[in-house]
Amino acid sequence: MAPDTAKSEITTKREALRGRDILCFSHDWTGDPLSKTHLMRVLAKDNRILWVNAIANRMPTASAKDASRIFRKLKSFTEPIREVEPNIFVLNPFAIPAYGSPAIVAWNERTLLRQIKKAISKLEMKDVVNMVFNPAAGMIAGKLDESELIYYCVDEYTAFTGSEALKDIEEKLFRDADLVVVSAEKLYEDKKKFNANTHIIRHGTDWRHFRTAVDGEVKIPADVANLPRPIIGFHGLLADWVDYELIKKTAEHFSQGSVVLVGKIAVDAEEKVKILNGVPNVHFLGRKPYAELPAYCVAFDVAINPFVINDLTLAANPLKVREYLAAGLPVVSTDIPEVRVLADCLVGESHEDFIAKIETALERPRPRSDVSDAIRNESWEAKVEELRRLVESTVKRNK
Repeated sequence: MAPDTAKSEITTKREALRGRDILCFSHDWTGDPLSKTHLMRVLAKDNRILWVNAIANRMPTASAKDASRIFRKLKSFTEPIREVEPNIFVLNPFAIPAYGSPAIVAWNERTLLRQIKKAISKLEMKDVVNMVFNPAAGMIAGKLDESELIYYCVDEYTAFTGSEALKDIEEKLFRDADLVVVSAEKLYEDKKKFNANTHIIRHGTDWRHFRTAVDGEVKIPADVANLPRPIIGFHGLLADWVDYELIKKTAEHFSQGSVVLVGKIAVDAEEKVKILNGVPNVHFLGRKPYAELPAYCVAFDVAINPFVINDLTLAANPLKVREYLAAGLPVVSTDIPEVRVLADCLVGESHEDFIAKIETALERPRPRSDVSDAIRNESWEAKVEELRRLVESTVKRNK
């Protein structure tokens, strides 16, 4: 092979996110699979990934759940880097979750740089792409000798409870990044002012996984098999952005049926969830393994995305909605802009309209296979190809 040809092939691989070492700052690997998890699993087929577990975005509360999480974090800090899946290595960093104090931010920066550089050296990573999903990593982004810096922003992070102090760190990250990717139109409109090279890639879905709910490959779990119908279902984190008043109204309207909530209750929602105490047909099933979610989708007659409307949710692109659709379910959501691009998602513009849309979905459901087929091409593999094209054009532009 001629030297010029070989060089050309190497350049093509580098520009297309193949044969690279990728640094990924995200949530904890052991958490529920989110967009970041799916993207990295696809990228790991052609690259090595150093996944850095969550650097906290907010100060912990005095709750027992936060205290338990702190203990787990401190314990995990002593664990070595481990390969959790082929080509995906996980590091547990240590940092103090406080961003209002310049002294603490400076200490975190020094400590994190030392930890991350040590891990990069241990894995003999070279020519690193730094792909940041967690804005707290903006403290050290650009200081790790990375070849490219990508900020992949999937939420209005500073709208999360307790995360307001991250604003300056995140804005600097937007400006410093070679490429900014956002997952929703509102994020694009709000963030493009920081960086001209900002682009939108909407979420994909693990279509094959949720398609099993249509193809008869899974059975309804025992804890929902005998519940009164219709079963109105939700899976995901029960956080403070969920409209619990709407869930209560829905349960009361469909008093002969069941409202099933699959997911853990977040610390910031513990008080709000109490409004559902004593509602007899609301069933809290707790967090379930990702592998089991299609089976719960089989049980649902309709799936809901009952978000409150605020700055956080208006910029959200709820992954669960695409998962419901991949499972062939009728879906009803509150009026989040990103669900309006999905033809098979009904949108309730008020509490009353939301409940009316559930009635419509139950009365006139489309064949589940048709609903699932309509979202088949929205795969994570397709989203990674979009990302590769953006990275390639960014590298060419910067040459």
